[in-house]
Amino acid sequence: MRPFAYGLEPLCRAACLCYAVSHWLVPDVWKGPLWRGYFSDALLIPAALPWFLWLQRRLGLRAHDEPPRWSEILGTLCIWAFAAEVVAPHWFARATGDPWDGVAYALGAVSAGIWWHGK
Repeated sequence: MRPFAYGLEPLCRAACLCYAVSHWLVPDVWKGPLWRGYFSDALLIPAALPWFLWLQRRLGLRAHDEPPRWSEILGTLCIWAFAAEVVAPHWFARATGDPWDGVAYALGAVSAGIWWHGK
């Protein structure tokens, strides 16, 4: 098995590129509610998890260079969804808890897990 390439993985690069394009190149007038809200939420795990795992590997907190395990994917999903949708609305005036954001995070996480383990 080839080692996991972290931020250089094709899925991570594609998710980061899609996120950048949607935020900086697509005019707001072209964005509908799905594109404006849930598209970037679905990209969270595919774009961010490889970088978090890379950092953990560099700090000696991750002992292998295998693709993310389901426990890493789902653990990150749960922590992020709780932090962003439950905790953040209590700390930041502009933050709102939206259960559909959690669904978007989960769809992105499961899709990424299937991609990383389906090769």
